[in-house]
Amino acid sequence: MKNSLWLALLLLLTFCQEKVAPPAPVLPVPEPRQIAWQELEYYGFLHFNMNTFSDREWGFGDEKPEMFNPSDLQPRQWAQVAAEAGMKGLIITAKHHDGFVLWPSAYTEHSIKNSPWKDGKGDLIKELAEACKEYGLKFGIYYSPWDRNHPDYGKPEYITYMRNQLTELLTNYGDIFEVWFDGANGGDGYYGGANETRKVDKLTYYQWPEVYNLVRELQPNAVMFSDGGPDVRWVGNEGGEAFETNWANLMRDSVYAGMPDYPEKYASGQEFGTHWVPAETNVSIRPGWYYHTYEDHKVRSLSNLVDIYYNSIGRNTSLLINFPVDTRGLIHENDVEAIIKLADKVKEDFAVDLASQAVANANEERGKGYEVENVQDEDYETYWTTSDGSKEAEITLDFGKEVTFNRLMLQEYTPLGQRVKSFVLEKGSGGNWEKIAEATTVGYKRILRFPDVTAETIRVRFTDAKDIPLISKVGIFHAPKLMNPPTFSRTTSGEITLTKPDNGLEIYYTLDDSDPTTESQLYNSPFKIEKAATLKAISVDPVSGKKSEFLRKEVDLAKANWKVSEAKGERTIDENGGSYFESENNSLTVDLGEDLLLKGFTYMPMQARYPSGFITNFTFEVSENGTSWKQVASGEFSNIVNSPIEQIIRFDAVNARFIRLKASKTADGNPATFAEVGVLTK
Repeated sequence: MKNSLWLALLLLLTFCQEKVAPPAPVLPVPEPRQIAWQELEYYGFLHFNMNTFSDREWGFGDEKPEMFNPSDLQPRQWAQVAAEAGMKGLIITAKHHDGFVLWPSAYTEHSIKNSPWKDGKGDLIKELAEACKEYGLKFGIYYSPWDRNHPDYGKPEYITYMRNQLTELLTNYGDIFEVWFDGANGGDGYYGGANETRKVDKLTYYQWPEVYNLVRELQPNAVMFSDGGPDVRWVGNEGGEAFETNWANLMRDSVYAGMPDYPEKYASGQEFGTHWVPAETNVSIRPGWYYHTYEDHKVRSLSNLVDIYYNSIGRNTSLLINFPVDTRGLIHENDVEAIIKLADKVKEDFAVDLASQAVANANEERGKGYEVENVQDEDYETYWTTSDGSKEAEITLDFGKEVTFNRLMLQEYTPLGQRVKSFVLEKGSGGNWEKIAEATTVGYKRILRFPDVTAETIRVRFTDAKDIPLISKVGIFHAPKLMNPPTFSRTTSGEITLTKPDNGLEIYYTLDDSDPTTESQLYNSPFKIEKAATLKAISVDPVSGKKSEFLRKEVDLAKANWKVSEAKGERTIDENGGSYFESENNSLTVDLGEDLLLKGFTYMPMQARYPSGFITNFTFEVSENGTSWKQVASGEFSNIVNSPIEQIIRFDAVNARFIRLKASKTADGNPATFAEVGVLTK
C-alpha cells in the first residue's frame, strides 16, 4: 500500500513539473509573417503578360494592348497544376517592365481593359485570386517598379502612379501573401513616345520606406521581396542554387533593390546581420521567364529539378519555380509533366522517416518541454536544446538494427534565431564514430545528400554555434535512386563521358545499336569513338535491379582534325551546343582533314537564350580540293523556329574532304548562326 502511494505521489510530481524557461533569443529573429512565409517552402511564379505575345523577355513599352489576346486562358489550370505539384501559392506578374497591367486599373489605359480578351471586360488578377482560393493556395503579386511605357517614369509623378496601382492590387483581391519587387530599374524605353533612356537613383527614387508602409497598412501579413528585403531577399542568381552557408540574417540597411554588387557581398546573408531577411530561390522551369515556342524542348530535366530542390529548400531558402504561361493562356504540357515528376520524386524521397523508428538520446537536455524526442515528432513548435552555456550538443539515434539511408534533414527552431554554424553526421563503427558528412549552417531546413550508408547507430554533433542549438527536426531517409538514363558529352577528339544521374548507380552501354543489359559493357571511365557508331546506355541500380530507359546517341566522326575557314568558326565544331558562330556571309566552310564518303550532315541551330539567325532554307556543297564545289542537298529546315533541335539531312553518298553549309534564308533576316555542324558517314 505504501509503495502504491509513493508511486502515485511520484507520478503526480512528475506531471505537475513545470516546463523550464525557454532559451533567450539570438537576434535577429523573424516576424510572424516571415515565419508563416517560411513554412510554405515551395510556391509558383507565373510570367504571363504582354511579353508572352511579343515573344520577348523585356518589352520596350510601345506594345499595343490589342496584342494581348490569349485563345484559352484558364487560371484554374494554373492553380490546379500548382496544387498537384505540392506548391503552396502562386505569384503573378501583375505588371512587368513594359508597363502593361493585368487588371482594369483606373490609372492607365495600357491595361487588359483595352485588350480583345473578354472584350476588355476581364480582370485576370481577380480570376487568379479566386482560382487560388478554390485550390487552397496563397496568392501573391509581382509588380515592376520600372515602367517603360509610362510618360512620367523618372519623375515624382510616377511615384504617385505606382502607389495608386499598388493600392488597387492590395485592396481589391483579398489576402496577399507576398509582394514581389523586381530589381531591374531604369534604362531605355518608350516612355509615352519619348523613346529615350531614363536613369533613376535606385536607392532613393521610389521612396521605398513609404512604399513599405503602404504595403504594411494594406496587407499586414504579406512579406515583401526585393534584393534586400525588407522581408525576403534574392538568393543572388537565377540558376536555382543557394549558397551552402546561408544565413537568414542580413545587413539590411546596406542593401537596396538593383544593387550592383549584391550577389557577391550580400546574397548568402551574414552571420552577424542586423535584420531577419531569409532568402528566396527563384528559377524558371525553362531558360526564359516568358514563354517562347523555341524553348519547348528546353524544359528542365528531372535530374536538374531535383538538384534545384535540394540546393534551395535543402539550403535554408524557399523555392519559387516559374511557369512561362503560353500564348493559349495555359501552363504548357511539357512544363506540367516536368513539375509533376518533381513532385512525385520529392514524395518518394521523403516517404519514410527512419528517425521516427529509432531511440533518440542526447548528451544533455534542458529539461521538461525540451526533450530529445521532440526532434522525432512532426511539430515544428517543439524542439530539443541544452542548458544555457553548454559547450557540447549532440543527438544519437539507435535504430536497433542496421538500416540504409542517404538523406539527413535538420531544422532549427528559428523563431528564436538562427544559431548553428557547423555540424557533422557520424555512424557508429566498432566502438568508434566514422564521419558520413558535414556542413555549415542549418536554419529553417537543411538537407544533405550522400551515397548509401548502412548503420545501426548515428550521431549528429553540432560542432559550432552562436549559442546553444535549438533543433526541431532530425530526419533520416533512404531516397530511391533517380532512375534516369545517363547523360552524354563528347570532346572533339571523340572521347565520350557518361554521367550517372544518382550516386550508387552503374552504367552499361553498347555501340552496335543493341539494347544494353547488365551483361553489356560496364562504364568505368571515358572512352573514345572516332568513327560512326550507335551508342545506347542505361542506368542500373545494382541493389534493386531497377533499370532506366535507354539513352541513344548517333555519334559520327571525331572533329579533332577539322578546320573552319571563317574566323571564330571553330565554335561550330567544338562539340559544345551552347556556343555559336554568327556568319556575316551566311555560310560555313569546313576542311575535314581527309577524304571521306559522306552520306549526310547535321546542323544544330543557336541555343542561346535570345536566339537569332536560324537557318530556314539551305544549300549544302562538297568539294574534294576546296576549289571546285558541288551542291548535293538543298531545302528547308521545317519548323526550326518552333523546335530548334539538331537538323539531320541525308543524301546519296559522295566523296569529299571539304563541306560548305549556306543559308539562303534565315527566320528573322539576321546573319546565319551555327551552334554545331557535323557529317554523317553511316
